[in-house]
Amino acid sequence: MAPAIFIWLVFFTDLDPGNPAVTRTLAVGLLMAAWWITEIIPLAATALVPIVLFPLLGIMDGKDVSATYFNHVIFLFIGGFLVALAMQKWNLHKRIALRILMFTGARPASILLGFMLATAFLSMWISNTATAMMMIPILLSVMQKLEESIDSRVIRKFSIGLMLGVAYSASIGGIATLVGTPPNLSFARIFHIMFPHAPEISFATWFLFAFPITAIFFLFTWAFLYFRFRPDRSHWLGLEKEIFRKQYQALGPFSFEEKIIFADFIMLAVLWLTRSDLVFGNLVIPGWANLFPNPEYVNDGTVAVMMSVMLFFIPSRSEKGKRIVNWETATRIPWHIVLLFGGGFALASGFKESGLSTWFGEQMTWLSGLHPFVIILMICLMVTFLTELTSNTATIEMLLPILAGLSVSLEINPLYLMLPATLSASMAFMLPVATPPNAIIFGTDRITVSDMARTGLLLNLAGAIIITAFTYFMVSVVFGHAGLALPDWAVHP
Repeated sequence: MAPAIFIWLVFFTDLDPGNPAVTRTLAVGLLMAAWWITEIIPLAATALVPIVLFPLLGIMDGKDVSATYFNHVIFLFIGGFLVALAMQKWNLHKRIALRILMFTGARPASILLGFMLATAFLSMWISNTATAMMMIPILLSVMQKLEESIDSRVIRKFSIGLMLGVAYSASIGGIATLVGTPPNLSFARIFHIMFPHAPEISFATWFLFAFPITAIFFLFTWAFLYFRFRPDRSHWLGLEKEIFRKQYQALGPFSFEEKIIFADFIMLAVLWLTRSDLVFGNLVIPGWANLFPNPEYVNDGTVAVMMSVMLFFIPSRSEKGKRIVNWETATRIPWHIVLLFGGGFALASGFKESGLSTWFGEQMTWLSGLHPFVIILMICLMVTFLTELTSNTATIEMLLPILAGLSVSLEINPLYLMLPATLSASMAFMLPVATPPNAIIFGTDRITVSDMARTGLLLNLAGAIIITAFTYFMVSVVFGHAGLALPDWAVHP
């Protein structure tokens, strides 16, 4: 049906007389949306469609389309992922997780907090999928230990809470940093494409905005899961911290490679956070990029690649003749995600160049009669429930250009619409197909769809409300804009 609709739009429809590119871009967008939603072909293959159709339909020059597939945001992803792969190769991620569990303790609330805290922290820096995959074996071993000493019916209920905690905290932790989950990087690039004169969305500014949302929602989720799945105290015999300590000791002493990667990881995070100026009201802390002649030339991708490439130079002591990171490790970078990014960036460029995003915004001017808080909440709920069934990255790459045009039509600062949509794309908790972490815990056969759906529905709604409230009251504080009014950089893109 998608190709039929595409042909009908291209040859028999004219949405904007005098500008056929608007209709043709919509046709390409709907074709890609259908293929992304159904995954009738791989997501990355669909992402290549603009390279073919944009030049053929006269929407964009082929050279310009191709250039959108590789940029500094892609290198931010590649550099960050290389460091994450190094952590996984030398088991540093397991050491970090087990240390957190050793710290939190062995009571039911502490165990749940420990697993969620470890998962959320790791997912801020490495892929949510990899984090969940790494935590599940540790979780299953803990559950097995519990089952040896406590009634299985009691443990079954608590184990559902533990598994949901791991899946949900992987998604919640991912929104805290630009590299935590793909939709965040998509936003940074698409926002720049749509509004090239807008202030940069740096790692630090994103963190200042998103981390408080992560912290608030994390605590809410932990408390909700604990009170919903807590075991009866009369049955709880406790679990010694010793199980975590034994697993930690099984990793052996802190290796030379782990020390180097940990130092590299800390330096990378510090450099990201301090690259650009940090503004707190009237207090401005200059970023280290100002030490160079052209600080605007240095971006987060520069830092990510610099710190990841360093690991290729340092010899390994455990594997003689090899380096801490080699190209065999680098080949595990998910290149299909890189292409998916590129397809979204190309689609966003087409929306802007053709005028389709502006056309969409003009069609939705009826929203101007609603309070901005209601508009933001509607967007959050729409994206949250849409991504229960679709790829969150593909969804956000389709919607952000539309929201950019809508914000101009409604004369609202684009950040108030695009930021909450991006965050909401990671807030789908009801179905196994919603996110890879959800699918991973469902694959253990210890949890049912109804368990996840009943718990996830409330969290979906809570996430939308928290994101809406924080966006409405804090965007102007964090990003330094004069409230909801449309800024100059959006009026003259």
